[in-house]
Amino acid sequence: MSKNRMESFSDGVTAIIITIMVLELKVPRGENFRALAPLIPVFLSYVLSFVYVGIYWNNHHHMLQTSNRVTGPMLWANLHLLFWLSLFPFATGWMGENHFAAAPSAFYGVVLLMAAVAYLILQQLIIKSQDRDSLLKKAIGSDWKGKLSAALYVVAILTAFWSHWISQAIYVLVALFWLIPDRRIERVLSTH
Repeated sequence: MSKNRMESFSDGVTAIIITIMVLELKVPRGENFRALAPLIPVFLSYVLSFVYVGIYWNNHHHMLQTSNRVTGPMLWANLHLLFWLSLFPFATGWMGENHFAAAPSAFYGVVLLMAAVAYLILQQLIIKSQDRDSLLKKAIGSDWKGKLSAALYVVAILTAFWSHWISQAIYVLVALFWLIPDRRIERVLSTH
């Protein structure tokens, strides 16, 4: 299978995930701006999840640019990643509808953590499929951003039961951390 087919499938699933999330935003009853107030937590959770899905979509694209072929294990790892990403609409809706309460915030963090782990597995399988001069390995190095993100998700999950606002702040912090364009792969590809 070509990487283009895997990438196209992943793009389609990502588009569906975003569509499902936006369809969860319900139109308020009422004709003034006060009618929007109860929807603020739902909207904020949607924005955060939209950013995360966008980050995964962008980084997935860049990561696949370093690969010339797709192996069976890579296909399964990609499906594993898409599984966790497909839970974003549910986790987002539960968290937003319950105004960032402890259990939904912790569950949201579990989904983020598992998506990060799935991404790391896919990343390692791509590196393994390449020779010892792996472009992806050169680009990510020790991948301190990925490892730090996973550690912060664990902290946020545990913190959710103590202070769900701190937990949310950690989720936003990690998103901002990745929102800054990651040029590691682009630099390696441009010099290769």
